[in-house]
Amino acid sequence: MKIFVKGDIDGFFGLALDNLVQVLLIESLLTTLLQFPRSFVYEKVLPGVAISLLVGNLFYSYQAIKLSKSTKREDHCALPYGINTVSLFAYIFLVMLPVKIQADAMGVKDSYLVAWRAGLIACIGSGIIEFLGAFIGEKIRKATPRAALLSTLSGIALGFISLGFFFRTFAHPIVGLVTFSIILLTYFGKVKFPFGLPGGLVAVIVGTILSYLTDIVSKEPFTPLFGFFLPLPQFSEIVKSCQSGYILPYLSVIVPMGLFNLIGSLQNIESAEAAGDSYKTTPSLAVNGIGTLVAALFGSCFPTTIYIGHPGWKSLGARAGYSILNCLFFIVVCLSGTFSTIAHFIPIDAGMAIVLWIGIVISSQAFQSTERRHAPAVVIGILPAVAGWGAMLLKSGLRAGNSSPFSDSIIEVLKKTDIWAEGAFSLEQGFIFSAMILSALTVFIIDRKFVKASFVALIGAFLSLIGLMHTFKFTPSDTILDLRLNPKYFLAYLSVAIILYFAKFLKNEEGEKS
Repeated sequence: MKIFVKGDIDGFFGLALDNLVQVLLIESLLTTLLQFPRSFVYEKVLPGVAISLLVGNLFYSYQAIKLSKSTKREDHCALPYGINTVSLFAYIFLVMLPVKIQADAMGVKDSYLVAWRAGLIACIGSGIIEFLGAFIGEKIRKATPRAALLSTLSGIALGFISLGFFFRTFAHPIVGLVTFSIILLTYFGKVKFPFGLPGGLVAVIVGTILSYLTDIVSKEPFTPLFGFFLPLPQFSEIVKSCQSGYILPYLSVIVPMGLFNLIGSLQNIESAEAAGDSYKTTPSLAVNGIGTLVAALFGSCFPTTIYIGHPGWKSLGARAGYSILNCLFFIVVCLSGTFSTIAHFIPIDAGMAIVLWIGIVISSQAFQSTERRHAPAVVIGILPAVAGWGAMLLKSGLRAGNSSPFSDSIIEVLKKTDIWAEGAFSLEQGFIFSAMILSALTVFIIDRKFVKASFVALIGAFLSLIGLMHTFKFTPSDTILDLRLNPKYFLAYLSVAIILYFAKFLKNEEGEKS
């Protein structure tokens, strides 16, 4: 197989655009939401992003070339690889932002450094799970109901990825709706644009032009950050991260996100095999985990993943070269500071339709890839994540209204307006676990496997008892996970487990026992 073919150009534009939007989000969210200095992002974070993309893209290109030699075929396509969108939002909104808010409330100087270290430890945790899971990933996938896995991801995609950008779409409708319609035409309507231009690229170009015409771009003076930002290992910062105490409070985010990344990558490898490219599972997953660990080692807080859509890249004619071009592009723009110019002239509004589409696809997959009778379990699995996003929005509103310090009095005030903040805050904490548990439990009830459903409820009781779900405590301007033993939710899940166990003795509508 030739390393570069014509189809690699089309594949490169598609894959690079996907990753470009992720890096734009990283730059934007870190500098605005988390208030990282721009120079810090370009000197510390983006070099780690670039190196993590280099590791995976080069390996998967080599893997495709090696497979071609063994099969004597020239049509193998490298696995698409890049930054994990779901983990990006999860770690910013569920780990780094709460830590930043807490540090600000305590008057910590350079609180962004505390948030960064929390992000690094989350990324390391995800990488370890992905790497070790490469050897047992298939067993985990088979043991967990698909509805529980996909609905939990769907809830995160719907709340933390889609709804925020949906609001922004209608805040800037000329840009938002026009680019959104182009993305819908491209990916759902299968429309081909003149000269073979990728639809995502068309959307970004049109969105950028409309952003300037409608005057929604920033008017702040622009200073490019050109230079050479050498990727440096962040050993001392990682040691500080491990000593900071952020591992336990955020295990309820780190562990499930690592598992989701692992299982999602496994499913994408299976998708590639269905398209005729049979790659070995263990090394493919292991390198994915190594890419995430390399990201954290060199300063990035954002895990990498094997992307969905391999058959689409293959249908474009992409082979091994598109993956090589992708990593080389990001090495150049991230290590030279060129990305600062790209980020200035291409506003987030121009590319947000692509992110919104990603959220829609992930949410849709939860229904499309599960059995129809498990649809109620999918909906139940979505609810905790949407509730978590709503709780975050509620707290942002309270902070904007200067309703601090946070305390039980806020719960009582909101209760009078029929807003049950206590339920929202309890669902927010460890919502990834509770989503998986409630969805899996519902799947087993639908299948009348009541003993298994009872066992899942017992897992919920245990996680609630040790404080990894539902239990929360107030800080001056936030709610965080409370790791103290809490019998309230433990007793609730235990009661459910008992009821489900004895349900096996009840008859169904046909008079049969389970």
